[in-house]
Amino acid sequence: MLKRFSHAIIERNVILLGVLTLITVSIGGLVQIVPLFAVETTIERVEGVRPYTPLELMGRNIYMREGCYNCHSQMVRPLRDEAERYGHYSLAAESMYDHPFQWGSKRTGPDLARVGGRYSDSWHVLHLRDPRSVVPESIMPAYGFLDRPLRYDDVADHLRTLRAVGVPYTEAMIASAVADLEAQARPERDGTAFAGRYGRARQANFDEEDGPVTEMDALVAYLQMLGTLVRFGDVTPDRVRQQ
Repeated sequence: MLKRFSHAIIERNVILLGVLTLITVSIGGLVQIVPLFAVETTIERVEGVRPYTPLELMGRNIYMREGCYNCHSQMVRPLRDEAERYGHYSLAAESMYDHPFQWGSKRTGPDLARVGGRYSDSWHVLHLRDPRSVVPESIMPAYGFLDRPLRYDDVADHLRTLRAVGVPYTEAMIASAVADLEAQARPERDGTAFAGRYGRARQANFDEEDGPVTEMDALVAYLQMLGTLVRFGDVTPDRVRQQ
């Protein structure tokens, strides 16, 4: 009887009902949120994932500038048909240094999360200059203008800004950003210092042209690293490296 009476008071008093609802929701929210402050990160650390090289970062900026994310997603969902078409499902750790991430949900063109190494540099260059020369049914616009020189005098500022939001670029990486960008795009140069900072990052003349580093170099470098950082054969639910 008392219980029914108490409920009747609450249900008939809008202000009291609102206050009690707010308290209940707040307690539930705190129970979920507070424990997260006790952990360093909620993203599993996977061996191989690293920050973008300066050249890849410039390529990613061009990718976003040209709106490539409007037609291409970068997330393979954990579904059998997607894994058979694109490869291993995406891991959260692969996007931990993305600001913003490029997951997306619309696929006018194929998903690009695993495009790295699937085609040659020449294929990518031809595809960007004249998409229908390699994919006759493509509706992608041509990006031949990317053959123009890349402006990268401010690349160190890009790294410094990303470090401010948590990307672990070191002072050495920032100080050597211009040199590292040029070393990656010009494989004839000594890449020892570059490799020391970015590990297995590939050095190549991505646009296969002589002359200055171009926007084409940067974009192809970015595309060619997508999905290549993690050895997925070593990543299983019980073998994900925790750090």
